[in-house]
Amino acid sequence: MPTVTLARHLQRFFPTLADGPLEVDARTAAEVVRAVDALAPGLADYLVDERGALRRHVNMFIRGAMIADRQALSDRVPADATVYIFQALSGG
Repeated sequence: MPTVTLARHLQRFFPTLADGPLEVDARTAAEVVRAVDALAPGLADYLVDERGALRRHVNMFIRGAMIADRQALSDRVPADATVYIFQALSGG
């Protein structure tokens, strides 16, 4: 099963995910989002918009490469892949 690592910023809002990488049953980037949201309800609201597209300030990497399909999240996730999800922080 793919392993998902979330940025610490997201773990702060969802402490149940702070124990380390998560193993999820997912074959696409969209399924990763749904699986992680099932473990921490509400997390998907931080990651995707109302159409299911990745939010502008969120990046997802599969095996170190940024996903190509930010709209439908159709990128394939191999069973042995590591998926990183980062939410950009900004300020002034």
